[in-house]
Amino acid sequence: MSHPQLDRFSLRMEPLASRPSKFEIESRAIPPDQEPGALAAEVRRGIAEAASRIRRARARGRPVLCAFGAHAIKNGLGPVLIRLIEERWLTHLATNGAGIIHDWEFAFAGKSCEHVEPMVEAGRFGNWEETGRFLNLALNVGAYEGRGYGESIGALIEREGLSVPSERELEDVVRSRLGDDPLKAAAAADLLWAVREFRLEPGWMAVPHPWKRFSAQAAALRLGVPLTGHPMIGHDIIYNHPMNHCASLGRAAERDFLIFAEGVSRISGGVYISLGSAIMSPMIFEKSMSMAQNLARQRGERVEDHTIVVVDLAASSWDWSRGEPPEDDPAYYLRYNKTFSRMGGELRFLRADNRDFLLALARALGRGGGS
Repeated sequence: MSHPQLDRFSLRMEPLASRPSKFEIESRAIPPDQEPGALAAEVRRGIAEAASRIRRARARGRPVLCAFGAHAIKNGLGPVLIRLIEERWLTHLATNGAGIIHDWEFAFAGKSCEHVEPMVEAGRFGNWEETGRFLNLALNVGAYEGRGYGESIGALIEREGLSVPSERELEDVVRSRLGDDPLKAAAAADLLWAVREFRLEPGWMAVPHPWKRFSAQAAALRLGVPLTGHPMIGHDIIYNHPMNHCASLGRAAERDFLIFAEGVSRISGGVYISLGSAIMSPMIFEKSMSMAQNLARQRGERVEDHTIVVVDLAASSWDWSRGEPPEDDPAYYLRYNKTFSRMGGELRFLRADNRDFLLALARALGRGGGS
């Protein structure tokens, strides 16, 4: 049975410059050396312990992964994240689809974050031409080029543009690779649809990013550090735009999930930081850890001796060292702590603002330590 679908081509997209945005990156960005705000004694002890374990992990060549929600970018923490990957304290960054978008909008427009309620009422929320057009195109091109989700957008920002293949090139790839590499042929066919539908001229498409120095995605690409994007279909404003093509997004996101999972597979003796991500971070870690243990057990090994540091503003009344609370306790439904308590290693929960936590952690780690 065929059900009717909403026609995105009938939507009116507006210039991003016409949107009143809540935050400007020039004033929002947090300098890495800024003094953190006041933290509870328990949190300060937890940060000191996390810094010690990160130093030990990096000295042993073990990974330190940091997954964060979009608020870390909205709060201006891009420069702090950049410092931590420059110093090689963090070996992998991961965020959701909204984190990818805010980082890009700050780099491209110097501002991000709209007033949701009035914009939804006016039918304008998320309907911004440049955000939808450039990000969807970058992901379509990136999927064709073999890039992941975060790398596709990081390349757009760092290179300040992208290369659009000609229709003839894409048609040739579809025909020639269908037999030996059908996935490449399919990616070419997906991009061919966009090139034809939107009458894209082949060659270099310049897309200036005047504020790219604030972009964690651009820095990660430049430094060779994976920054993986983990979106969910329909969750982000780029799905409003008619150029959105979920097959392409899925190819890029699949690569990033497997890159993330490979990092988790090496986390024995390492550290995982989950920063203000209530759903995305615990869910992708859980599946990655299951696959990692599957492979390790086939080798007669285990993934173990890892530290998980969960940071959130929400209070947690349960002592997770006692195991899980009963199902009639509200703490049982605090997804990130419940999930991470099942993932082996040692769990530490710190109730803190992500800005103060990351600034304090960067200060505790200092400069020039990661290998």
